[in-house]
Amino acid sequence: MRQFLDFEKSVAELETKIFELQRVEQSSDDMNIAEELKQLVDKADKQLSALYAKLTPWQKVQVARHAQRPHALDYINAFIEDFTALAGDRLFAEDHAIIGGIGRFNGQTVVVIGIERGSDLDTRLEHNFGMARPEGYRKAQRLMQLASQFNVPVITLVDTPGAWPGIDAEERGQAEAIAKSIQTCLRTSVPIVTVIIGEGGSGGAIALATADKILMLEHSIYSVISPEACSSILWRDASQAAQAAGALCLTAQDLLKFKLIDQIIAEPMGGAQRDPEVAIESVKKAIQESLNQLKAIPSQALQAKRRKKFLAMGRQEVE
Repeated sequence: MRQFLDFEKSVAELETKIFELQRVEQSSDDMNIAEELKQLVDKADKQLSALYAKLTPWQKVQVARHAQRPHALDYINAFIEDFTALAGDRLFAEDHAIIGGIGRFNGQTVVVIGIERGSDLDTRLEHNFGMARPEGYRKAQRLMQLASQFNVPVITLVDTPGAWPGIDAEERGQAEAIAKSIQTCLRTSVPIVTVIIGEGGSGGAIALATADKILMLEHSIYSVISPEACSSILWRDASQAAQAAGALCLTAQDLLKFKLIDQIIAEPMGGAQRDPEVAIESVKKAIQESLNQLKAIPSQALQAKRRKKFLAMGRQEVE
C-alpha cells in the first residue's frame, strides 16, 4: 500500500477513489465507469504535478525521509552486479548501518559504500536507522584505501540523519572516525562519485560525500543539522522545524545554487517512492556520466582538484 504524506491528502483521496473504481471496472463493462476513471486519473496527475512543482523546504524534508523511497541496498541490488560485501573495520566490529563491498557497475569493477536505513522495523533496527558508529566509518576508510590500491572508482550512496550520537560511539572516537573518513576521501587516488539519495545529515553524511562529483536526487536534502535539532537550538522548540528547514537552505536546488553539489538528478513525478525503478535508472545513468568525466583525469590531478573544490566552498560568489 502506498503511504501518503500529510500534504498529499487531496491526492490520496483521489487515488483512493481511483482504486475503488478500478476494482469495480474489473467486474463491469460500463463505459461510464471507464470514462470517470480516466478523468479521475488525469485530475490526480495534475494535482500531483502542481503539488510537487512548489514544495516547501519542510515538505522536501518529508519526501526525502519517505519510508518507501529506495534505499542504498535497493540501488546496490539493482545496478551492482556480483556484489560482494566486505565486513568489519579490522579494529572493533561490523557496523550494519554502512554497507560496503566490491562489484561491477556497467561492467566496470567498483567499490560501493552505502548508508542503509532499513525499510521496516526489523531492518531499521538492524541498520540502526542509518546512523553509523565509528567502526562503520573506519570500514569505509578501509574500503576506500582498497579502491586506491586496486585502482577502481568509488561510489557512495548517502542516506542518513547523521552519525550515531550514543555514548558508545563517543567512547570509540566518533569525531575522529568522521574526520579521518573525510581525510581518506581527500587522499583517495581514484574517482569518487557520491549520490545523496534521501537525507544527508551532518558530518555523518560528509564523511562519505567528500567526492569529486556530488549528485543529489531532486527531493533529497543535505544539511549540517536536522531541522528539528536546529529548531530546538534556536527557538528552544522543535515544533519550529518547518521554519528551520527554510533557513537551512537544505534542498538540492539551494545547494546547487551555492555550488556545494554538482548535479541534481530528476525524480519521477511525486518522488522516487512512486516509481523506484525509474529513480534507480536515473541514478545509474548519472553515476555513469560522472565516472566517464572523471576517468581521464590523472590521479594526482584528481586529488588536487578534489581538495581545491572543497577549499573553495563558501568562498565562491553565488549567481
